[in-house]
Amino acid sequence: MRNGFEVNPRSGEGAGLWFLKIITGVLVIVILIIHLVVNHVVVPGGLLSFADVVNYYQNPLIPIMEIAFLIFVISHSLIGLRSVLLDLKPSNLMLKIMNWVLISLGGVATVYGIWLVLTVASFGR
Repeated sequence: MRNGFEVNPRSGEGAGLWFLKIITGVLVIVILIIHLVVNHVVVPGGLLSFADVVNYYQNPLIPIMEIAFLIFVISHSLIGLRSVLLDLKPSNLMLKIMNWVLISLGGVATVYGIWLVLTVASFGR
């Protein structure tokens, strides 16, 4: 630990997952700022109605950005949850089960989120 920040992967967490956690964390912050500014600062009154959201999603970049945001948040949160669970020193079998559950949960959440974004975007067509 350097200056209060973790600079090395945890035991059981390879450098690839550690790097992915760092990158997705940065991307979550960047897209979150864009998302908050566009959805709550630029909009008169600070709230979008459903019709406003549907209209907003007609720009092809918006569903792409929202899907990217979804993937970054899900990836970052599940990798972070896995890091927290690694502190419990799970057995190899429990680690395999945990990995399978987290990957499955991430897959289901991602598919549902993409379906939801595309469904909302389709209302305006």
